[in-house]
Amino acid sequence: MSIDAYGIHLGPLYFRFYGIILMTGALAAAYLAQWMLNQKGKDRDLAWDALIWGLLFGVAGARVYHVLTPSVSSGVTTAYYLTHPLNIIDFSQGGLGIPGAVIGGVLGLWVFARRRKIDLSLLLDVAAPGLALAQAIGRWGNFVNQELYGPPTSLPWGIYIRPENRLSGFEDFTRFHPLFLYESLWNLVNAVFLFWLWRRHGDRLRQGDLFLVYLITYPVGRFLLEFIRLDFVPAFG
Repeated sequence: MSIDAYGIHLGPLYFRFYGIILMTGALAAAYLAQWMLNQKGKDRDLAWDALIWGLLFGVAGARVYHVLTPSVSSGVTTAYYLTHPLNIIDFSQGGLGIPGAVIGGVLGLWVFARRRKIDLSLLLDVAAPGLALAQAIGRWGNFVNQELYGPPTSLPWGIYIRPENRLSGFEDFTRFHPLFLYESLWNLVNAVFLFWLWRRHGDRLRQGDLFLVYLITYPVGRFLLEFIRLDFVPAFG
C-alpha cells in the first residue's frame, strides 16, 4: 500500500481521496435523513434505499452537467467529448457538476418514489438538510484536488496551490483564496439552517417546502461565489 497526494494505492486498486470524501458526504446525508424519517414516524430504512437511486442518477447527472459545461482547468470542451464519447464515462480525471447532481438525484428519488408508491415531497424534505451537509463535506474533495480556488491573496487563510495546478496567467502566484472552503462553510450554514427550520417550524411547513427553501438558499451562495472564481465554467463549452 502507498499513499500519494490524491489517493491510496492498494495493490492494483487506486482509491482517490476525492471519491472517498464524496462518499463520506453521501453517507452523512443518509444518516441524517434516516434520523429525520424516524422522528416523523416513517420507515427510516427508506433513506438507505433511496440513497442508491439518488447516487446512481446523481452521479450520471453530475457527469452530464460537466460534459455540457466543462471548466477551463479541465482542459477539454463539450466538442471534445462529442468527438471522444468514451471519455464521457472516464471519471479518472474527475469532472462532476453539483447542479447536475442535484437534478439527477431528484430524478432518481422520483423513480424510487414511484416504484415504492410514496410521496416524493417527503423524500425531498428529509434529503434537503443532508444534501447541504453532503455538499459541505464534498467540497473538501476540491481541496485535495487543488481546484476551485479564487484570486491570489496574501491573507493568512490563503491556500498554497502547486505549480502544476495553477491556472494559466497565475503561474507566478502561490497562495489563493480557498473558494472551496467558502462554499463548504456556506453549505454547512445552510444545512444547519434547514435542519433548524424543520425542527422549529416543521409543523407549519407544507410537505416539499423545505426542499424549495434549499433551492433558494444554495443558489444564492453559489451565485455570489462565482464572482471570485478563477476557474470559469462556460455554458455549453
